[in-house]
Amino acid sequence: MPNIWYGVAAVVAIVFLATTIRIVKEYQRVVVFRLGRLSGVRGPGLVLLIPFWIERIERVSLRTIVDDVTPQDVMTKDNVSVQVNAVLTFRVTEPAKAIIEVEEFGFAISEMAQTTLRSVLGRANLDDLLSEREGLNQDLQEIIAKHCQDWGIAVIAMEIKHVDLPPEMKRAMAKEAEAERERRAKIVHAAGELESSEALAEAAKKLSSDPTAIQLRFLQAMIEVSAEKNSTLVFPVPIDLLSAFTRDDKLNQLQAFIGQKTETEKV
Repeated sequence: MPNIWYGVAAVVAIVFLATTIRIVKEYQRVVVFRLGRLSGVRGPGLVLLIPFWIERIERVSLRTIVDDVTPQDVMTKDNVSVQVNAVLTFRVTEPAKAIIEVEEFGFAISEMAQTTLRSVLGRANLDDLLSEREGLNQDLQEIIAKHCQDWGIAVIAMEIKHVDLPPEMKRAMAKEAEAERERRAKIVHAAGELESSEALAEAAKKLSSDPTAIQLRFLQAMIEVSAEKNSTLVFPVPIDLLSAFTRDDKLNQLQAFIGQKTETEKV
């Protein structure tokens, strides 16, 4: 009989210790319920409970949770169907509220994020969705944080991760981008032509005021042309060089000289 009592005492001691002692990690807290009523939040470290399940606990992690929101089909304000997924970052700040106010707070906040994502992006145009993500992310975070405030959960960030466009929309956007690049190229080319014409007009104005400068420019052109090893070289003769022959006496002398040379060649 004494051995039986020893065995019973050992079993009672084991049950007593199992229902009394809890070890809580640094990043955890335990919400304690005494006979179903909230008793408080304890931890971290060694936590002692009233044995035989008079006090029960619910463990809650205080670490930051990063949740990948399930991709959602969204119809934008300008009637474009896109698929969008996002990343939600949150953490529990009040463990008692996270256990009492909502059942399975992780699932609840994920569903809330999906609903808010469709609602907010449905009010935005496609261009805003692609280029104004920062503002949309801010709106998403504020709306979700407002709903989760009563649950003892702090929403750190809600950011759009990826926007999947339909194939026909991708082709249309590629054509639009190509047309925009061509437009910019034409504008730059026209601006260059205008600047070049202004510079040429200014250079011509300066050269026309000084005949010597024109002759130097002719010589420079000859050097540039001769460097190309052309078989034929055309050299422009300024009209000023022939002005001396425009008078009558000089013109008669030139005609006589040409006639004499022609007769000599015939002989």
